[in-house]
Amino acid sequence: MLYNGCMLVQVFPKLKNFLPVKILRGYFASPLHVVLIGFLMTLGELLAIELAVFWCDILLAAISLLLSDDTLAVVPVACCGYMTIASKNNTIKAAEMGETTIFQDPTFHKHLFGLLLFIVILLLIRLVTLLIEDPRRAGMPRLLPGFAALGLAYLLSGGGSSHYSSRTVLFGFVQIASLAFFYLYFHFTLDFKKIRKDYAPALFFVIGLFLSVQIIGMYGGKWVHLPDGSVDRTWLYTGWGTYNNVGGVMAMCIPAPFYFVTARKRGYFFMFPAIYFLIAVFLTQSRGSILFGTVVFIACLIWVLIKTRGRVKQGVLLFSIAIILLLMLLLFAFQGKIDALFASLKEAGTDDSNRFNIWKRCWKTFKGNPVLGVGFYDTPGFGFAYNANHGAFMPARAHNTIIQLFATGGVVLVAAYILHRVETFVLLFKKPSPEKTFAFFVVLALILTSLLDCHFFNIGPGILYGIVLAFAENSDRMRSGKIRPELRTCPARKA
Repeated sequence: MLYNGCMLVQVFPKLKNFLPVKILRGYFASPLHVVLIGFLMTLGELLAIELAVFWCDILLAAISLLLSDDTLAVVPVACCGYMTIASKNNTIKAAEMGETTIFQDPTFHKHLFGLLLFIVILLLIRLVTLLIEDPRRAGMPRLLPGFAALGLAYLLSGGGSSHYSSRTVLFGFVQIASLAFFYLYFHFTLDFKKIRKDYAPALFFVIGLFLSVQIIGMYGGKWVHLPDGSVDRTWLYTGWGTYNNVGGVMAMCIPAPFYFVTARKRGYFFMFPAIYFLIAVFLTQSRGSILFGTVVFIACLIWVLIKTRGRVKQGVLLFSIAIILLLMLLLFAFQGKIDALFASLKEAGTDDSNRFNIWKRCWKTFKGNPVLGVGFYDTPGFGFAYNANHGAFMPARAHNTIIQLFATGGVVLVAAYILHRVETFVLLFKKPSPEKTFAFFVVLALILTSLLDCHFFNIGPGILYGIVLAFAENSDRMRSGKIRPELRTCPARKA
């Protein structure tokens, strides 16, 4: 039987020759769709029109699920959706200023719940139809054992302690769902043989470009600029995260332009966006993101210098030197303004923001509950705004992945994480390719920045993490070449 993946064409065969359907199918298979979703993401965040953007995203995703052979058009929606929330609707910052947000509006809750329920049902229906059409369309995911162990350990975290409750089980479920749901879903619903190898790098490249616009937009906040003209970085935020959250995601985008340095004939031109992405990380004023984003940038630069040859390597060196000299000149020419821009960052310096004390208390907590830890909530060791977060869905966290794992789930959760981490490294280093190397640097950025922040336990970066792993795992099945994706057509069913 020849695979026929289009839902509506199965019911209405004549649709496959309908010109608007062909145009839509071509659009969903093209880079233009990724760019549009990225543009809508930033438009929603800057103009506070989240609900309108959510409607557009869900409508486009729904149409693609009905018309396309697979679920490729859902990928950018899954990546960008959560980064659409505007700064004026950041619930924590709004509470500090005595203001309200759309999240306090019951009507918004109904709209959002309805949209999510609709798309989840449609995603599940699409999964079932694809598996019925071809039950062997994808083998068993290689990372499934590690994800399963990690998920079970999350659910058991805090078991046997007085802190174990349905709340911590729910949050544990949300944690593993953010990491593994789209990894598994796209593994089974994407036709990787029809997808270009550079799709994931292009996706992160687009996200980085539009995210940098959000970063610039953060400086428009009314509390950001102090009377003396300096900047208070504590008021740099979006609706979906603080400067630390934004910096962590931006650091994950740094490897994308470096991939195209190695993949294009004149790849050295991509050194411009590579350095621009690093500057965007600096503009978030997140110390952890700046530190580890720079580490990832240098590692990527070493990679492309080893990987490239001839004019491309020469171009990389010349462009890098030229841009660095230009930046040094600008730093010298505008030293006063730059000092004011990063005044609060300089003031913070190397202060640990109480992290060392939190880590000590977390370790003490672990020693009192070494097997299964104490769960995510009511954890004595998690200082950071503990009282402020009491009763909230997002608990206070340790700002370090390893310490968090020990205190939350004990040696059981740590062992599960080690299994998962070993599986990911085996996946990324076995039969290496540029696509796997790109994915490794994205994962590395998340791992490193999570040593000082909460990124691995935030929902958004977890989604990006799972998706990049799905593409890395299936990269050897994806298409090579520079030709643009063809307009996908649904072949007639053959017995």
